[in-house]
Amino acid sequence: MQNNIIIRKFNKLCDYYATWEKMREFTANRDQNTPDEIWLLEHYPVFTQGLAGKSEHVLNPGDIPVVATDRGGQVTYHGPGQLVAYVLYDLRRAKLGVRAFVSILENSTIQTLKEYNIIANANPTAPGVYVNGAKICSIGLRVRSHATYHGIALNVNNDLEPFSRINPCGFRGLKMTKLSDFVPNITLEEVSNKISKHLVNNLN
Repeated sequence: MQNNIIIRKFNKLCDYYATWEKMREFTANRDQNTPDEIWLLEHYPVFTQGLAGKSEHVLNPGDIPVVATDRGGQVTYHGPGQLVAYVLYDLRRAKLGVRAFVSILENSTIQTLKEYNIIANANPTAPGVYVNGAKICSIGLRVRSHATYHGIALNVNNDLEPFSRINPCGFRGLKMTKLSDFVPNITLEEVSNKISKHLVNNLN
């Protein structure tokens, strides 16, 4: 089934809590005919703690706020220079399970990185995308009434220092990396165009 997915790009930094509220509102009000959407954006600096999040994984947040959110997983960081792709998708209409959906998000990211000659891989025991053992992309989801929200956070040219203030995704000492370590002068606009293309192709 071909699905007309709407791509929305936000060209300024977005408040995490306000964006989360909009995702929940969209999901609560959608029906079987609502087109799926992908929101591409950057957040102001924030740590987000998943539903199963443990406080001991937040080591020293300092001046960065910590928001308890409703996605799965543990704590992660969002900030300027990181590309966030929120995928609001009707799993039932697509006859797609959650694990298969997560694999599509991972594979779309891996395909995007491959365009820059970066070999990346997924980890079946820890959702996300990794390059040489370092995490470059985090994935967290919430499913409500068979519809997803939240999604992908891909490190493009963001400051990685805040990750040292947490145990990223609940893993002590997990190394983080970013696309600009491999491709200097990379822009979010360029990456957002590539990853949205792969997401749409794979979700269709």
